[in-house]
This record gives sequence, C-alpha cells and structure tokens, in this order.
Amino acid sequence: MVDDDRVIKLLEEIRDLQRAHIENYKDALRNQEESIRISKEWQRKASQRQLIALVVIALVVGLILWPYLRR
Repeated sequence: MVDDDRVIKLLEEIRDLQRAHIENYKDALRNQEESIRISKEWQRKASQRQLIALVVIALVVGLILWPYLRR
C-alpha cells in the first residue's frame, strides 16, 4: 500500500511538471512570435529610412548640380 502511494505521488509530480513545462513552452512560443513581429517592424522601418535617405541624397545632389545643368 505504501509503495502504491509513493508511485501515485511520483506520477502526480511528473504530471504537474509536464503541465508546467507545457505552460513554459507556450510562453516561449508567444515570446518568440512577439520577437519576430518586432523584428519585422524594425526591418520595415529601416527600409523606410533607407528610402527617405536616398531621396534626400538625390535632392541634395540635384540641388548641387542644378547650376551646372542649367548651362
């Protein structure tokens, strides 16, 4: 009887640990999804900044060369 109680207790502990592991895994997946979302957002913003920088550089070069192009 005592051995049965110990086996039951051990199995309950294993079950509880597995449940905790699953919850931790779900949290890790949510964190990973959030990280991917943030990374994509930063990439999108970086692309926008590069495009703006390219336009500004083109305008500045155009303004610098404008007097020479008018001749």
